[in-house]
Amino acid sequence: MIRLLIFAILVLALGYGFSWLADRPGDLSLVWEGQLYQTKLIVAAAILIAIVAAAMIVWWFVRLIWTSPYSVTRYFRARKRDRGYQALSTGLIAAGAGNSLLARKMAARTRGLIRADQEPLINLLEAQAALIEGKHDEARQKFEQMANDPETRELGLRGLYLEAKRLGAHEAARQYAEKAADQAPYLPWAAQATLEYRSQAGRWDDAIKLLDQQKVAHVVDKATANRQRAVLLTARANDKLESDPTGARDDALAALKLVDDFVPAALIAAKALFREDKVRKAASILEQVWKAQPHPEVGRAYVRARSGDSVLDRLKRAERLEAIRPNNVEALLLTAKAAMDAGDFAKARAKAEAAARIDAREGAFLLLADIEEAETGDQGRIRHWMAQALRAPRDPAWVADGFVSEKWLPLSPITGRLDAFEWKAPFGQIDGPVEEGSTVSVDAALKSLPPVREAALATTAAKPSSPKVASPAADTYVMELEPTVAKPASSPSEAAPKPAQQGEEPRPFFGGAPDDPGVKDHKLEPEPKTRLKLF
Repeated sequence: MIRLLIFAILVLALGYGFSWLADRPGDLSLVWEGQLYQTKLIVAAAILIAIVAAAMIVWWFVRLIWTSPYSVTRYFRARKRDRGYQALSTGLIAAGAGNSLLARKMAARTRGLIRADQEPLINLLEAQAALIEGKHDEARQKFEQMANDPETRELGLRGLYLEAKRLGAHEAARQYAEKAADQAPYLPWAAQATLEYRSQAGRWDDAIKLLDQQKVAHVVDKATANRQRAVLLTARANDKLESDPTGARDDALAALKLVDDFVPAALIAAKALFREDKVRKAASILEQVWKAQPHPEVGRAYVRARSGDSVLDRLKRAERLEAIRPNNVEALLLTAKAAMDAGDFAKARAKAEAAARIDAREGAFLLLADIEEAETGDQGRIRHWMAQALRAPRDPAWVADGFVSEKWLPLSPITGRLDAFEWKAPFGQIDGPVEEGSTVSVDAALKSLPPVREAALATTAAKPSSPKVASPAADTYVMELEPTVAKPASSPSEAAPKPAQQGEEPRPFFGGAPDDPGVKDHKLEPEPKTRLKLF
């Protein structure tokens, strides 16, 4: 474009010059060796320009002849280089497609056309061909050569890092990643790997420093950087919670400023504030997180904020959280549990049933079984709710890469990935029950709920009114022999079995000898049939 502009300017200048001379006619006289030469001025200017042009043409022709050997050599060299790059391109495509034979062939042809010191990608092509053929030692040698070359250092370090990961040499992989991150912090793979390695080692300060470098270099976007920084700050606060509650509080609050609904940071901040007797501030933090994301751990921490509170005080605090997020499953379950502990079984049952209607999951039915045991003690009704819990979907938990943890962790114990844990139902459970193929419904469960036995009511009435601890889940599988036809006993002595007298052999439980009087009596009046009942 610039050359075209200069050429146009020269043409315009020449045209303007000839026009200027044409408007001003005159004669030009030249005396040369006694001879007088006279011509028009415009003709003299044209002759002068023609002489200059002829001189330039002659100079170009002489220069062309003088430099022709070098030009010919350069032409063939460029043609050879083009053929080499074409072979290199074909070889890289073949290596990407997994064709090791063609990749090897093109690598040999490229080396014959281009020197390796001129084009370092030849080493990459040979390394890829070696990896396809399974020659990992040769591939590592090529990657080491590339790591020593300033132009391909980053590529060689990545190849060595992947080979170390493949062999399970985590320490070598960490060293390669940290070396690449120190020399080029803008590399996403090196920065992420180094960040995870430093986090696994508990070097939270170094990990936060590296994350700040990534953010400045625009390796990660702002939202991702803030999220990961909040995770690292929360992990550091968790380590400081026992030894330095003040530092743990500051780190957790800084994490909440970055991610305002981060539940682990809110829990650590609340625990640190509880130790400093700042209950009101801790409760305010838990309430803010509860508004954004109702979580059962946040609810339990809020309800048990004061260790000396009575069960009625805890019930009031649970109802306060329910008022903040009404018609929420976690809020209803929290209130139901607090009401059960306080002995208000009617409210506990109503809240638990409402939670089960919103989300019929395992925890709601287990809580109904606990309420049933605390209120009536009827084993039939308890097993009925436990059976519903077995068929219902599982409760959410902290899950990362298929691993279920009882508490939040900053890294996945399976892959070491940072911020891998999510609060969700484990294992992506299939919707619907496994046994019967019908949807679990609390209304259907209430309709099929067996009536309360009189003996259970009498036992419950005789017990003190203090709340009862929920029964363990091990009581789920209970086998009972229950008669299908019940015969009323004429007297308490007939209803209860007679104890064996002193010196008398005890009567067998499952049967006796044919001449046993007890067996003969049973022959006169057959015993009612029994059936096996699982729940």
